[in-house]
Amino acid sequence: MLRKVVLFLVISICFVLQTTTFQTFSFANISPNLMIIIVSAFGFMRGKREGMFVGFFCGLLVDIFCGFYLGVYALLYMHIGYLNGFFQKRFYPEDIKLPLLLIGTSDFLANIFTYFLMFLFRSRFDFGYYFSSIIIPELVYTMVITIFLYFMLLKINQKIEAYEKRRAIKFDI
Repeated sequence: MLRKVVLFLVISICFVLQTTTFQTFSFANISPNLMIIIVSAFGFMRGKREGMFVGFFCGLLVDIFCGFYLGVYALLYMHIGYLNGFFQKRFYPEDIKLPLLLIGTSDFLANIFTYFLMFLFRSRFDFGYYFSSIIIPELVYTMVITIFLYFMLLKINQKIEAYEKRRAIKFDI
C-alpha cells in the first residue's frame, strides 16, 4: 500500500513539475519529459508489471491534460514501461550508464511514435525539421534532468524496498 501511495505522489509531483515549472524553463518551447523518466526508471528498477502500471497512469495523465486523443500516451507509456522491465536483471543501482541509455532510448522512441501518429498521418512530412527541432533538444534536456531525478527515484525505491523487507520480516515470525 505504501508503494502505491508513494508512486502516486511521485507521479503527481513530476507531472505538475513537467506542466508548470519546466514549461517556464523551456528552451525554444522544449521541456524535459519527466513522465518518460519515471516510467523507464520504475520499469527497470521494479520490473515489467510495475513498469506497465506506472506507464499506464503516467500516460493517462498526459492524455487527459495534454493529449488530443484519450489513450494514445497511456498505451505508449505502458509499452515503454514494459520494455524497460526486461532490463531489471541487468540493473545495478550504482551504475548510471544503463538508466541513461534506457531513458534516452525511451524518449527517442516515444518522440518517433508521436511524430508518426500526430504529424505524418496529418500529411506533415518534414521529419528533418521535427528531428532537429523537437526530438534531439528534448532528448538532451531529458538526459540532463535524468542525472538528477534518477538518483532521487533510486533513493525512494530503495527506502520503500527496505521498509517492505522490514515489514515482511516482522510478519514472518
